[in-house]
Amino acid sequence: MKRFSIACLMIFLLSLKGFSQPHQVTEKMWTPQNDEVYLQEISEKIQTEKPVISVAVSGDVCLALLDGKIYRIEGEKLTADNSAPAEVKKLQTENGAIWALSAKGLYTLQNNQWKQVDNREFVDLCLHLGKLHAATSDEIFCLENGKFVTTKPADGYYGSDVTNLMEDGSQVFADPVELGPVTRLESYSGTFYVLRPGKLVLFDGKTVNEDFIDWGRLPSLKTNDMLSFGNRMYIGTDRGLTELRGAALKTIRGADGLPVENTTCLEKGFANDLWIGTARGAVRMVNGEFHYFGEGMWLPSMKVNDIAVGKNTVYVATETGIGIIRYEPFTLLKKAAFFERELDEWGHKRLGFIHLLYQKNGEWVREVSDNDGGHTAPYLAAMCYKYAVTGDPAARAEAVEAFKAMIWLNKITGKDGFIARSIWSTTGDKDERGKSGSGGLPAKWYPTPDGKWYWKGDTSSDEVTSHFYAVSLFLDLVAEGKEKEAAREHLRRMASYIIDCGWTMHDMDGLPTRWARWNPEYLLRPYGYMDRGLNGLEALAYMEAAIAATGEQKFKDGYEQLIKWGYPANTLRQKNTFPPENIAPWDDDLAFMSYYTLLRYATDPVLRSIYLRSLERTWEVKRIEQMPWYNIAYGALTGNECDLEQAMKFFREWTLDCRENNYFNSHRDDLFIEKGYTAYDGWVKILSPRDGFTDGTSRRINELDGHNNGRRVKEPTGFLRDYWMARYYGFIKAPETKDEGLISVPKRPRMQLGAAPYTGPARPEVY
Repeated sequence: MKRFSIACLMIFLLSLKGFSQPHQVTEKMWTPQNDEVYLQEISEKIQTEKPVISVAVSGDVCLALLDGKIYRIEGEKLTADNSAPAEVKKLQTENGAIWALSAKGLYTLQNNQWKQVDNREFVDLCLHLGKLHAATSDEIFCLENGKFVTTKPADGYYGSDVTNLMEDGSQVFADPVELGPVTRLESYSGTFYVLRPGKLVLFDGKTVNEDFIDWGRLPSLKTNDMLSFGNRMYIGTDRGLTELRGAALKTIRGADGLPVENTTCLEKGFANDLWIGTARGAVRMVNGEFHYFGEGMWLPSMKVNDIAVGKNTVYVATETGIGIIRYEPFTLLKKAAFFERELDEWGHKRLGFIHLLYQKNGEWVREVSDNDGGHTAPYLAAMCYKYAVTGDPAARAEAVEAFKAMIWLNKITGKDGFIARSIWSTTGDKDERGKSGSGGLPAKWYPTPDGKWYWKGDTSSDEVTSHFYAVSLFLDLVAEGKEKEAAREHLRRMASYIIDCGWTMHDMDGLPTRWARWNPEYLLRPYGYMDRGLNGLEALAYMEAAIAATGEQKFKDGYEQLIKWGYPANTLRQKNTFPPENIAPWDDDLAFMSYYTLLRYATDPVLRSIYLRSLERTWEVKRIEQMPWYNIAYGALTGNECDLEQAMKFFREWTLDCRENNYFNSHRDDLFIEKGYTAYDGWVKILSPRDGFTDGTSRRINELDGHNNGRRVKEPTGFLRDYWMARYYGFIKAPETKDEGLISVPKRPRMQLGAAPYTGPARPEVY
């Protein structure tokens, strides 16, 4: 019955051929976004052999405490302050000055000199009613005329228990009322609040009140810090962040969005934000959101001992050093310029290709990958969009250079339409030829007759899809003169070779490669059944692109053949969601390249309706990732609302550091699905780009932890492709500011951050 239904549908579709109309998105349900100035996070780290216990900032002075000794933070290094007091236990900034709390007294830094103010051992300081106060473990003192005087009443402290209150107003106690043991002191709404271990008390200058909370309670006996913050006060515990408002206590937990419940310290930020140190990273609470900063990208290690905040800069003290998080004004246009500069300074470019880098014997080396064309395609697309938007001749030159590299991947094989995976120079590349190929099978490398190059065979559908996507875009937006003919010929040769090989690609041995298979003998049999939707989508996109480029009947006939086999209907469920272990994130990238290619050219309304249904299903699954690539491609192809605000947020949170740093999220207490999203394929949390690692092609890595330790650097071409695509379709407006410092970055021609320039033989002429 199923076979009969599909056949009837295909006959009906074929009868409609010739009655199609060009597709145009006439209604746009999304609102263009402004490229407004925002604060971009920039990471620096200072490694230490001993734990950094405390940090403090005042103006341009930033101090760190290690092993009881004070050090000055100067750039990315620590310098011992030999004039500082010894046996210091805590650094603290109050009333615009840095204070050192030691076992031998209290010191302050004035005019770059340390001065002892008191010889008592204080545990905390706070500003109360305009005056500095300091607390020992059992008493509070006020700074008066340069000296600390006690605030303890002459007749002792009163308690809040009414059973001890006499009719004349006096109190009688079997034991005197104690204020301590004090661990933290804070001023909130004109009143002192004292934190004891596991207990919060109020002190009004006379009474030690232990019974002032009407609603709620502390979630744990383990309390660690306290901070007054406007109309509320926060208490850090090992089971969440407790908030005091009036006489009510409420605890913010993982279910409320707090990434780690086991807090260690609290500090006010620079923009009405709160910084929370935890046992496993730092958290910024701002505008109702929690931003998580963990070990690897942001911090030298997990446990946070203290936090200090300066002007747009945050210093996080950990067990193995200091994480420095700077906030610099950016626009997305400036970020795109920054990443373009990174491609040059890190040495990602070679012979027109774009490469990721890895460390080999301490040196950064370009990886001659399994997919040179696939790594280059996003950059080619980015420069096509940029040229279409700006008319910048430099963008056009970059697009042409990348296009020539893509063309070369076919020319080097000597077979019209068969493209190489990669090209390796016998004299110019420091990377070794990879020994493994598809699925761990032995790699297939072939030498060129002149002995200058080896090229990698066993080409898969990944490479082919990248070529049709990027080269067709180049043809539409950039190509001029002989470039147009070269682009058309490249698409024609690949499409023709696929048809001639029986909807596969044959390697040099005349046999189909491992994964370049779009034939029904593979896709409609158990062996390749799981790939029938994606590979069918790819094949349909190839034929539509070839028809648009050449108009040849061979490709129209090929398209009709795919329809007869039922490939359009198979695309409806191309996105696999089960079992989770078989879901490959790169398949989604291939799917969206195919959707984008197919729906740019397909005009038949019935077929379009099938492809759009497939796209709608796929995007609903992918929405949870909130990635610009999926959102913008979907919005461009449909005109529908596409979570554009979330895509903008992703753009801005995309980290500037392209190294694959370690990241750890599986321990977090907030791994819940955000309201409005469904995890169809096993996601547990919508992570920000700052929480882990975003692949260079903008593919999200759906693993909570990563352990590459910064030994690889991914090319940031995904951001460039997605940003300029958004500009091309009008999703993002050009920045209104004309300040060059906010829309561009200075060129640094002699800067080399990564791989040394390529010095091998030049790429041969390709047309």
